[in-house]
Amino acid sequence: MEDTSNKATLGSPMPQEIPATLISLEEREPTAVSTKELLLEKGRAACSPRSLGRSLSRLLPVLDWLPQYSPSTQLLGDVISGLLVGIVAIPQSISYSLLANQDPIYGIYTNFFCNIIYAAAATSRHASVGSFGVLCLMVGQSVTRHLQLAGYGDSSTAPGDNSSSPMNGTEGCDRSCYAITVALSLSFLVGLYQILLGVLQLGFVAVYLSEPLLGGFVAGSSLTIITSQMKYLLGLKTPRREGVGSFILTWVDLFRHIHSTNICDLLTSLVALAIIVPVKELNERYRARMKAPFPIELLVLIVATIISHYFNFEQRYNSAVCGDIPTGFRKPTVPDTSLFPSLALDAVPIAVIGFAMTVSLAEIFGKKHGYAVSANQEMIAIGLCNLIPSFFYCFASSAALTKTLLKESTGSQTQVSGLVTSLVLLLVLLWIAPLFYSLQTSILGVVTIVNLRGGLRSFRDTPRMWQLSKLDTVVWWATMLCSTLVTTEIGLLVGVCFALLCVIFRTQRPRATLLGKVSSREVYEDQAAYKQLSSITHIKIFRFECSLYYANKDYFKAVLYQKTGLNPVLLRAQALTATGSSRGSGRAGFGCLRRAGRSAEKPPAHPCAPSPDMHTLILDCGAMQFIDTAGLSVLKETHHDYQQLGVQVLLANCNPSVRRRLRDGGWAAQDSGTGGGLAFHCIHDAVRFAERRHQRESRDGQAALPEPEEMNFQVSL
Repeated sequence: MEDTSNKATLGSPMPQEIPATLISLEEREPTAVSTKELLLEKGRAACSPRSLGRSLSRLLPVLDWLPQYSPSTQLLGDVISGLLVGIVAIPQSISYSLLANQDPIYGIYTNFFCNIIYAAAATSRHASVGSFGVLCLMVGQSVTRHLQLAGYGDSSTAPGDNSSSPMNGTEGCDRSCYAITVALSLSFLVGLYQILLGVLQLGFVAVYLSEPLLGGFVAGSSLTIITSQMKYLLGLKTPRREGVGSFILTWVDLFRHIHSTNICDLLTSLVALAIIVPVKELNERYRARMKAPFPIELLVLIVATIISHYFNFEQRYNSAVCGDIPTGFRKPTVPDTSLFPSLALDAVPIAVIGFAMTVSLAEIFGKKHGYAVSANQEMIAIGLCNLIPSFFYCFASSAALTKTLLKESTGSQTQVSGLVTSLVLLLVLLWIAPLFYSLQTSILGVVTIVNLRGGLRSFRDTPRMWQLSKLDTVVWWATMLCSTLVTTEIGLLVGVCFALLCVIFRTQRPRATLLGKVSSREVYEDQAAYKQLSSITHIKIFRFECSLYYANKDYFKAVLYQKTGLNPVLLRAQALTATGSSRGSGRAGFGCLRRAGRSAEKPPAHPCAPSPDMHTLILDCGAMQFIDTAGLSVLKETHHDYQQLGVQVLLANCNPSVRRRLRDGGWAAQDSGTGGGLAFHCIHDAVRFAERRHQRESRDGQAALPEPEEMNFQVSL
């Protein structure tokens, strides 16, 4: 960097000059490395024993934190947290199996295996994985569609009812068997997608799922889940609707069959709601004072099962119950590859939502407790939680908000708490599961609905969201309505597309302002936003708060003409009109505009365009992250058009990439003889340059070339 002081003055009435600094930066030359050498170097590094050890520890983070585990300080919190999460996971595993159109035992399998695998492969210490309501809904929709295609009839029967027979030659597998076959094949594909995204370092995909989008999707899915569970609360046997309009069709079916409501199921549902909801609210309100939340859901399940068993609700009142829940584990199986083509698209939104929820929860609690979380490793971890359990009769899973909050609030320190949760579920698998035979499905529906209160509460946050950002609120409502009224998959797709369109809209019509100077400071701010800002005589400073590219180039010109009050194109047209009307009178037409650009004298009012009330236009490029070829062309056109009126265009606050684009595009060479195409590091330098030059032109009576001391303000392009 070269520094030169300038003490010269341009003459009276110029104030005392401030020394200027010539800034000349030399760009770094990129290091040239051949592809062959790079591959060889990477290969040698990857094959070293140390590198293999690091790769293994990255794949299994448990190898890093387990040797440093402190039982004296961490074990108690992990055990208590794991026990409580396991107790909550029991009713959720059974109820969410109903949502996924599976037998209850498969939900317990899913939560058991996922917690073990996630404890070994995850970087998060607090995220709790397992069955998640939204994913179970999406799995259930796919399973139901394939059951209908396979000829098992409608899904009005409970998952455990295998009375339906296939119509397409799959007689060797009953309805329950085929349902889990579809689910585990789907889980395999979901896990495969997620692992590939993690290995290819594509964690940035989650960035496109914004918070309003996810909130609207969860809210819409929650309404769909509640609707699907209403038939269990009422004890109705209605077909499970899928596809476009299933939300409305389900409610139509409910009202159509309302006269067939099972009074026993309805009463038990209302009693369970009246007990669970107030206790859950008290748990949340006094969470800070309570060492652990009261496990009201498990208590209600136990009491309801005992009452249903001793009063024989199944036989006396024809209530739907869970039925036989086997103990132990089944032999591992291989996913049915023949189902992969029909499930490939269904797995995409499930994989995206699954890793988005897992990564977001992991990062939230990682920041809260001060440890690093790898998004790509989290994707690999949740992918393994879906891929490996698919061989053990499990369906798709992800991190669940309710269980994660419970796990973190009850003192969890590491993923050892997840292992404790698996031990609790293991007891259920080996001994306790058959005791839930008489549990009514209406109670499971109540448990599912109560756990969706968090998604429904986001409705009351929308007024506040509207005050903060109207576009975010529109994204939320669009995603929610499409997820509810159309399908969850289409709702997610519409939400992503709509969010991207909102981003494009923001960049197409960004904020554009004129700047004024803060008194006695070298600071320039928006005149429309702040008071007591002074305008600079005959100088306009224009800020465009976005990158300049092909989509907003026309808006840039329009708003620039509007803010400056000077439209060169319109003035040029007026000049041409005046030239035509004065033809033959010996007057020069539009040529006087060009003479005005070379003269400090004001051009005549007729037949030329009116004289502008400014001599310099400064474009503040501080908010421009990039300029494409269309944006560069617009800048050149703007510079040329204003120069025809005798107005010089200067640039300020350009970042290195923008300066490089200007240099490569020939901006610095524009009218170099008259000092055109100048760029400055800050607005104040551009203002001082413009004032000096205008004073010298006024003194000499002609457009003068910039002197060396004036050029010291500009950036070397």
